[in-house]
Amino acid sequence: MTLQSQSRGDCLYFYLAGELDECTVKKTREDADRIIDEHAGLSRAVFNLTGVRFMDSTGIGFLIGRYNKLKKYGIKMFLENPNLSADKVLSVSGVYSLIPKI
Repeated sequence: MTLQSQSRGDCLYFYLAGELDECTVKKTREDADRIIDEHAGLSRAVFNLTGVRFMDSTGIGFLIGRYNKLKKYGIKMFLENPNLSADKVLSVSGVYSLIPKI
């Protein structure tokens, strides 16, 4: 799993690529949390999932955890461009009721 980020205006973009599962989530979580802490003054965060080839329940936990962290800073979170498989997992799990897809 690779994680890249970019801030533009008042929005922080995360670009995830690879597999978001139990083997990769610890480092990805640490990196994302550090980046969130560094950009605490922004108003939106968008997680682009175009490059995510596989995601299991650990990936869902990762996203919900980042949602909760961002919420403490008053930053709204959105999901963008999940592939068909990830989109199905996110839909069935109800994640979109917390974190909107744009």
